[in-house]
Amino acid sequence: MRLVIARCSVDYAGRLTAHLPSAPRLILVKADGSVSIHADDRAYKPLNWMSPPCTLKEGGGDGDGAENVWTVVNKGGEKLIITMEEVLHDSSHELGVDPGLIKDGVEAHLQELLADRMETLGEGWSLIRREFPTAIGPVDILGRDKDGVTVAVEIKRRGEIDGVEQLTRYLELLNRDPHLAPVKGVFAAQEIKPQARVLATDRGISCVTLDYNALRGIEDDKLRLF
Repeated sequence: MRLVIARCSVDYAGRLTAHLPSAPRLILVKADGSVSIHADDRAYKPLNWMSPPCTLKEGGGDGDGAENVWTVVNKGGEKLIITMEEVLHDSSHELGVDPGLIKDGVEAHLQELLADRMETLGEGWSLIRREFPTAIGPVDILGRDKDGVTVAVEIKRRGEIDGVEQLTRYLELLNRDPHLAPVKGVFAAQEIKPQARVLATDRGISCVTLDYNALRGIEDDKLRLF
């Protein structure tokens, strides 16, 4: 990972245009090729970003030597242009392979139960694999629906926007694999926040509310699919 703190302006040109005026910002360049620009007041959310696959070219500015321009281009031809006015810090760090998020006991058990009873998501559904590996972490459950379409299932105890974003990244990656595509998404949780449900629906991801006790066979054996 490369960390750059610089006074810079940022221009995005693609499906729409956006401009960030000059200010001190943190720029992250990750090993997967992604580039994101951060301020100091938005928690983890970037001001702008470019998802992989993309290319980064560092070139000159207007010719006076005072500026350095980064041009980030994705496969769709969209551009993120970062004009550096002053670099305050520039360092690179090798983080290695991340072991991934370790789920708590309830989430892990939900995954196990659901993998054993895929038919509760729909008639004719089947399991391909639990913890299906990807370059950005394992997908909780990879399965197939009754029509043979690949389905990625992300399981949470409490479903929030972060979980939908995580599943979105998995789907983007999985759909590049011609042996799996098209891949649909299912966001499954004991409780799904309204904002997460709206975002999932907007992205074509199905939401499933899980009843832990029902899956364990303690109560009525049903899932509520919305």
